[in-house]
Amino acid sequence: MSEALTDWVGRTRITEDLIAPFQARGMAAALDYDTAPGQGDALPPGWHWMYFPDIAPQSALGADGHEARGEFLPPVPLPRRMWAGNRLVFHRPLVIGKKARRESEIISVEEKTGRAGALAFVTVRHRYVSGGDVALEEWHDIVYRAPAEPGAPPPPIQAPPTEKQWQRALVPDEVMLFRYSAVTFNGHRIHYDHPYVTGTEGYEGLIVHGPLTASLLLDLVAREAPERRLSGVQFRAMRPVYAGRTLTVEGAADGNGGGSAWAVDADGAMAMRADLTFA
Repeated sequence: MSEALTDWVGRTRITEDLIAPFQARGMAAALDYDTAPGQGDALPPGWHWMYFPDIAPQSALGADGHEARGEFLPPVPLPRRMWAGNRLVFHRPLVIGKKARRESEIISVEEKTGRAGALAFVTVRHRYVSGGDVALEEWHDIVYRAPAEPGAPPPPIQAPPTEKQWQRALVPDEVMLFRYSAVTFNGHRIHYDHPYVTGTEGYEGLIVHGPLTASLLLDLVAREAPERRLSGVQFRAMRPVYAGRTLTVEGAADGNGGGSAWAVDADGAMAMRADLTFA
């Protein structure tokens, strides 16, 4: 482990924001709802990703469109950044129209070697506080990868579960990606810059945001099991999801206070899995 990277463990950042109606309207539109929650309503699970963006000056951006590393996140030298997973614990809703604070801390930095070469995993813990109470706790896993090797094989296909109660098919197209990037103030070029994502990062096409895929899984649960309230969820990303291709979100309750949901890409592979805990 590079000592320079481990020095970043324990670094903190505090971000304050208003849980404003605008972002909620934008998210509702991106998910194809006719109406959106408004002032005084609870923010649906996962919609907190619309808020607390890391807004850096244009001159402080890295080549990939994110804030340059070495500000809050460690200066990992690997060029490709992806959303690897996330764990959420819901204590109480954030409320539209109220102010909130996000307290962030880097809790681990790990360097590994995988099938595709060098990797670095950074885990950031967030606490979301509103009205003096913790509303939400989050552990966000970021993975940094080595440059793509020409002709490198795609990630192995893992078949999705066969037993499902819920299913919805959709196509996250370029417009959906643009709207999601806009409402989250996400400048990562893999979501909108086709020459960059294919020529520099070596992907087949534009990448659907990890949090957008996760939000589509949470939205499936909200549509199909509106009587259930989530108390926790853990996501694991397995394969990149490409824009313009059919994505099927599926899931089922397990009868023991939990369940799971998963995203299936156009190749029939499980691209993301979410393990659900209901209150």
